[in-house]
Order: sequence, then structure tokens, then C-alpha cells
Amino acid sequence: MADPTKSPPLTRDSVIAAHALIKQYIHYTPVLTNATLTELASTPQSASALANTQWAGQEPAKPKIRLWFKCENLQKVGAFKVRGAFHALTRLVAEEGWEAGGGRGRGVVTHSSGNHAQALALAARTMGVPAHIVMPKISTPSKIAATKGYGAKIIFSGSTSTEREAVVEEVIKETGARLVPPYDHPDIMLGQGTLGIELQEQVARMIAEGGEGQPKCSFALKGHRGKRKGLDAIIAPCGGGGMLSGTAISCEGTGISVFGAEPSFEGADDCKRGVEQGKRIETVKTLTIADGLRTPVGAYPWSVIYERKLVRQMFSVTEDQIKKALRLVLERMKVVVEPSAVVGLATALFNEDFRQLIEQESGEEGWDLGIAFSGGNVSVEALGKMFEPPVAKAERQEGLVGVSGEKIAENVAGKKHQEKS
Repeated sequence: MADPTKSPPLTRDSVIAAHALIKQYIHYTPVLTNATLTELASTPQSASALANTQWAGQEPAKPKIRLWFKCENLQKVGAFKVRGAFHALTRLVAEEGWEAGGGRGRGVVTHSSGNHAQALALAARTMGVPAHIVMPKISTPSKIAATKGYGAKIIFSGSTSTEREAVVEEVIKETGARLVPPYDHPDIMLGQGTLGIELQEQVARMIAEGGEGQPKCSFALKGHRGKRKGLDAIIAPCGGGGMLSGTAISCEGTGISVFGAEPSFEGADDCKRGVEQGKRIETVKTLTIADGLRTPVGAYPWSVIYERKLVRQMFSVTEDQIKKALRLVLERMKVVVEPSAVVGLATALFNEDFRQLIEQESGEEGWDLGIAFSGGNVSVEALGKMFEPPVAKAERQEGLVGVSGEKIAENVAGKKHQEKS
């Protein structure tokens, strides 16, 4: 990895410079709107929906929210990670003495559950550098296959960050490869922050050009168009914190608030808990369905999120809320995203603390809220299992549904026939 002490300062200007450096390698991903999801976000939740939550008995929030989705699921390799990977590797290749010292031949190494793995594999192939990728054994098969498809060498490890990092150290000893971490480095953070720069520009332009009644901005509120210049806030998922911290840096000095969203399952909301406790939580062990968010927040991102206070607040959502948000995106937007990508949307739809904050601060005018769809690397099989009916799931677990996908009825009939014979 390039020496972090020689990285550019963590400022908005540095994010803009990073964008100029990598824009030849990345897609300028679209920003989409959706009137149905915007209406749902602006509709109070029912008393029954809040009945079994910490907000039971409270008056439901009545925020006015206009949603803008930055579609990094349509980015190269299907995720925002390619931004940080290209920025970090471009700077590493340009490091004085790296080429002369045989750095290109030894290559680079990282650990990732899939998205950063694919991103670094693509960046390395583009720049002619060998890539060694340490992946948890439980990584999504499609992400493993894609990483191999970009020409990287895969080394498997356990699922925790501690287990991954131990294998990375072994690879470094054997090969002399340079580490390109998935999130805990200034160059990675600045690269990821470029999506924030694009999102700000795109929404401001769409508001200015769209106008009321136009497809680009069809949900503009009457009487307020003249006051609206762009985003009021962005909410982004947080795993290691590279994208969240980079986005926060990109918004510094703009007046745009930045919030983070995490799964609550099995302590996956380590950044939220760390902020509340005033101390970074360094280890996490969770099997949340948002598999891209299973890592603890890194030290460099933490310095931006907590110490510099560039992220206003962290929020968390349940597995069920993530699934509901994912279903809405699939069925209403017709866009394929992975579970990690919708934790921000789930927060806007279901977290009453966040919704009340918007209601209190925005009043009648409401907020233009940017949501980062971090990636779309999810297999059809995984989606099928996630949303299969409980009965079908029980039957599959009992071995009545084969991997070839035969109907349950046919399997049951065959089993009964075997019992009779």
C-alpha cells in the first residue's frame, strides 16, 4: 500500500482530485428517483408497524422526504469499491521506487467478502499487476467466481476480520505483495468519496433542469422549487466505513448532512455503538444478510466519522427491514441491488428516530435525501432463498426440494412412493 502519511489530506478538494485521477476507469453512474418509494418514505408508519418496536405507542413521524438513488450497483464490478481500488492502485504504481524495486512483479493483496475483491482484481488486471485476494469461505459464490474471472488468485479464510488479516500476513510473507486494504486507508476513502461528488452534482442539476411535472424531478413540492438547490442530506451504508467517511469528506463545507446506516443483527452496528460509547469497536462477528457490512469500522474512517464529526449520526435497521426495503427496490424500481445496498433506504422508511429528525429539521419543505446504492452483487439463488415462503423454506431444509429446483409436490410424491415400495 502507498504510505498513508504521503496520501493527500482528507479534504473535499482531495476527493475532487481523486475523481479527476480515476474517472477514465469508472462509470459515471446514474441517479434515479422513484415516486412510489418517495411517497412511502413520506407516509407515517402505522401503529401496528410500530407495535413491536422501541417506538410502540409513539406518534408516528410525518417527514417529507424526496429520495435520490445513486446507483453504484451499475458501477464496474457492480459496486462502488472500484473507485477506491483504482485510486489506491494508481497512486501505488506512481509511488517513487515501487517499479524499480520489483513491486509490479510481487503484486498486491487484500481481504474482502467480494466487492473490494472484484474491484482490486479488475484494477490490478487493468494495470498489469498480480492480485492475491483473501476471501472468507462463506463468501457469495457469484462474487468468488467474478473475482477469479478478473484473473486474481483466491486464498480462502475464516469469516472474521481477524482471520482474514492473519491469512493476508501469510501471503505478504510468501510473495512480498503490497496490501491494498478494503477500507482503512486514506487513498481508499478519497476514492470512495468520489461518488459523493457525483451525487451532489447530479441532484443539483436534476433539480435545476427538471422542474415540477418533469420526469427528472416529478415529486418537487409546490412553492419550494426556488429554495431547493440540491441535497439536504446523504445516508450511506457502513461496514468498514470507507464509503461513508469518503462521502462525508466530499460533503464537508457544503451544508449537506451525512448519516450512516448499519444492520443491527448480531452486533453489526459497531460504528453506531462505538459512537454512542465514544470508542471504536475493533472486532465484529455477525452473519447479517448484508454481507458487505460484516466488518468493523476502520481506524482512518473512524477518525472522520467520529473524531472530526463529519457524520452527524449513525442508525441501524433489522434484518426484516432490510428485506422489506430490498423487495421494494426489486419490485417497484426494477433495479437489482444486494442487501447491503438498501440499509440506508430501510433507515429512511422504518427508523423512526431518523424520520423524526427529518420532520423536526425540515418542516413543511422536506428534505432531498441522497441514498447510496452501494452494489448489486447478489445471485438469483440468494434472492430466491431470501424471499421464499416459510413453508417452502422448511421443506427445503428437510431435504424435500432438490438443488435442481423440482416442485415440492413432486418431491413429496416421490418420497411417499418410496415409502410404500
